Amino acid sequence: MDLNADLGEGFGIWRLGDDDALLDLVTSANVACGFHGGDPSTMRRVCAAAADRGVAIGAQVGYRDLAGFGRRRIEYAFTELRDEVTYQLGALDAFCRLFRTQVRYLKPHGALYHAAAVDESQAAALVAAVSGYDDQLPILCAPGSKLAQLAVGAGLRVVAEGFADRGYLSNGSLVPRTALGALVTDPEEVAARAVRMATERTVVAVDGTVIPCAVGSICLHGDTPGAVASAALVRAALLDAGVTPKPFV
Repeated sequence: MDLNADLGEGFGIWRLGDDDALLDLVTSANVACGFHGGDPSTMRRVCAAAADRGVAIGAQVGYRDLAGFGRRRIEYAFTELRDEVTYQLGALDAFCRLFRTQVRYLKPHGALYHAAAVDESQAAALVAAVSGYDDQLPILCAPGSKLAQLAVGAGLRVVAEGFADRGYLSNGSLVPRTALGALVTDPEEVAARAVRMATERTVVAVDGTVIPCAVGSICLHGDTPGAVASAALVRAALLDAGVTPKPFV
C-alpha cells in the first residue's frame, strides 16, 4: 500500500508542515508546484530530499491561488487549465531531473481535486495535460470520480486514493472542510482507519455507515495537526497488519 503526503506547500519564508520528517515515513510525495503553494527553492529542496530517500515524486497541481491555498474553486476555460497544469508539471519535472529522478504521477490539489471529481471540463483539462506531457504518468484521484472515468477512457493509469485523516460522508465523498468531522486528528484513529482501508477496503463514514474504499494509495495531509505522529503510527500499524508501504509507481 502506498502512503502519500502533500509536501512543499510552504512559500518564501513560511513553512507548512514538516517535509523532512514526513519524507522519512511516506512512500510518495505530492509536491506543490508553485500555484497553490510552494516556490522554486521549496520545490528544489523537497525534490532533493525525496530523491535521496527513494520517495516517488508526484506533481500536486492546483489552481493559481496562493492567497486561498488553492481551496477556492475557479472557473477555467478548458485550454487555460490544461496549459497551467502542463506548466506546473514541467516546472516540477525540471527540479526532479537535477536529482536524477522525474515526476512519477499527477495529483490535483484542493478545490481542483474536488472540481475534477464532478466537472467534466476541468477533469478533461487534467487528462489532456497528462496525455500531452507524458501518457505514462498515472493520475492519483478519488475512485469513481469524473477524472478517474475520463482518464481511464483516455488510456491513462488511474490510482484510487483514500484519506485516513479526513471524514467521509455516506455517499463516499469527503466531509467539507467547513463542516464538523472534516478532519481526523487523533493519530491512533488515523492509523486504524488506514489499516481498515488497506485490509478490509472499507471506511466508516461520519454517520457510522460502512462504505467501500478500495484504494491503492492512502493520503496523510502534511498540514494537519499531528501529521508526523499520525504518519509514523500508520506506517507501523500497516507493517503490524502485514501490509508493506511501497510506492504505487
